[in-house]
Amino acid sequence: MRDITVFSGSAHPELAAEICAHLGTPLHPVRLHRFANDCLEVQLQANCRERDVFLIQPLVPPVQEHLVELLLMIDAARGASAARTTVVMPHYAYARSDKKDAPRISIGGRLVADLLVAAGADRVLAMTLHSPQVHGFFSVPVDHLHALRELAAHFRRYDLSNTVVVSPDLGNAKEAAAFARLLGAEVAMGAKQRLSDDKVTISSVIGEVKGKDVIVLDDEIARGTTVIELLDRLREREVNSIRIACTHGLFSAGAVERLTDRDDVLEIVCTNTVPIPEPKPDAKLRVLSVAPALAEAMRRIHEGESVSALFG
Repeated sequence: MRDITVFSGSAHPELAAEICAHLGTPLHPVRLHRFANDCLEVQLQANCRERDVFLIQPLVPPVQEHLVELLLMIDAARGASAARTTVVMPHYAYARSDKKDAPRISIGGRLVADLLVAAGADRVLAMTLHSPQVHGFFSVPVDHLHALRELAAHFRRYDLSNTVVVSPDLGNAKEAAAFARLLGAEVAMGAKQRLSDDKVTISSVIGEVKGKDVIVLDDEIARGTTVIELLDRLREREVNSIRIACTHGLFSAGAVERLTDRDDVLEIVCTNTVPIPEPKPDAKLRVLSVAPALAEAMRRIHEGESVSALFG
C-alpha cells in the first residue's frame, strides 16, 4: 500500500505482523531504549514524512509501560512530520475507568484519551470499548470495531435451535442482543452488582434459560469473577450446556484454569486483541483472529472509505 507506514509497540507484535500480512505492507521496526534513570526513548526506524502512519499497541500489562511507549511513538511520528497518525488500540484498558462512582476518584478513560491526543494522535481505531461513553472521551475521530462477526461465525458451527445468549450485566445487554440477532437466538442477562474490583454478586438471571444451551457473552474476562458468579446462577437454573465468549481474553490470575475446571463449561472463545498465554493441551480455550478486520479497517481509513460499512 502506497504512503502507508505501520509500526508496532512491544505489547503485541504478533498481531501487528498478522495485520501487515493482510495489508501486504511491511511492519517497520521500532527501537526502544531505556536510559540509566529508567526513562524510555523510542525511535521509529522508517521514513514517516508525509506518510499515513499507523501505530499498533494494545494497552495490556504492564499497562503503564505500554502506555508511555505508545505516547512516545505518537510524539516521534509527529516530530517526523507524519501526515496523519492513527493509533490502532485493539484493547483500551483504561476504558473501565469511565465514570465517577466514588468521591474524589479519577476518570482514567478520559485522561488517557486526552494524553493520546496531546501527544499527537489524529485518529484512533479501537475494538470493543468497555462502555459506549468512552468513545466520546476522545476529541479526535474514533473508529470503534467489534468482534461479534468473528465470534458468531465460530458459533454457527453448532446447532443453535435451543440457544440463548446471556449477558453478565445490563451494561453489556445491547451487545448481547446484537450477538443474539446474528445467531438467531434468544437473549437473557444477569442482574449484577459490583462490590469491588474483584467481587461481584449476581442476584438473578432475567430471561428464560432453563434447559437451554447458553452462550455467555462479555466484552473482556480478566480474573473471571463475574463469569464464575454467573455460572453458579445458571447452574441453579438447570441450563443444558454453557459456552463462554469474549473479545478481550486477559485471563489474569489463573482465570482460564478456573473456567476450564468447571465441568459445565464446554468451551471458552476469545480473540487475539491481547496476547493469549499458550493454553494447556486439555484447555477448552479457542482463540479467533481479528487481524483481518483490523487490517480492512486500516485500509479503509487510509483510502478514505467508510469503516462503518464493515458492519452493514
